[in-house]
Amino acid sequence: MSRHPALEPGRTAVITGGASGIGLATALELAGRGLQICLVDLGEGLDEAAEAVSRAGAAGVMTAALDISDGPAVDALAQDVRRKLGVPAFLMNNAACGGGGRPFENPDEWRRILDVNLMGALNGVQSFVPAMIEQGEPAIVVNTGSKQGLTCPPGNIAYNVSKAALKTMTEGLAHSLRTIDGCQVTAHLLIPGFTYTGMMKGYFPTKPAGAWEPEQVVEELFKGLEAGRFYILCEDNETPRSLDEKRILWAAQDIIEDRPALSRWHPDFQQAFEAFVQS
Repeated sequence: MSRHPALEPGRTAVITGGASGIGLATALELAGRGLQICLVDLGEGLDEAAEAVSRAGAAGVMTAALDISDGPAVDALAQDVRRKLGVPAFLMNNAACGGGGRPFENPDEWRRILDVNLMGALNGVQSFVPAMIEQGEPAIVVNTGSKQGLTCPPGNIAYNVSKAALKTMTEGLAHSLRTIDGCQVTAHLLIPGFTYTGMMKGYFPTKPAGAWEPEQVVEELFKGLEAGRFYILCEDNETPRSLDEKRILWAAQDIIEDRPALSRWHPDFQQAFEAFVQS
């Protein structure tokens, strides 16, 4: 695998949600490349993750137990990272939580999901990215989105809203960065499919056959970064990219065709959607 210029040995990576799942798998990959790693999570599993990252070859490891929805705490973390490890070359806003419900239910849970999944990532961007721009060297920002933020299936609507907003924010970030003269920071949206992470383990005690392991998502992430892709759309063992593309296109055409909201799940459009997928 070729090496992105931001990922040279000795440079620094900051990864939220880094104690498990996709975050930890990313940290282990970067540790093997000789980067310094800062793992950020709520606390549980951080020490064990740090030991694994150290064994994988990281040039240095630090941990931070904090809630990323706390803006001042993220600001303080950014200052601490700069003092101890230097300005990051890689920032991954990966931490997330799930749940929610319908828009007229669970207001406290809605606020929590938006605070973590959207505002937590925005806190990371606002606290770390200005210095990443100013350092004048290649650097990467990865925000972990979700296919649920693209097609918005019924169910966990609060989660869908948070990931749809994160997509829009990341698109705006990427555009903003490329309008700055001399800026060498790029932004990327990681879009995992069905992945067996810690969040999923609460629903499935063992890995379903259709799910990818976090390491497979991370392999696709680094392929996408090396290729310079913004949208890093991942498959899984039950959904090929061709089907994802059909679902995304159908969802976008709801507006153009003046169909009901989320028409893919509307009984009047079931046969039409199935025919569209087969076309």
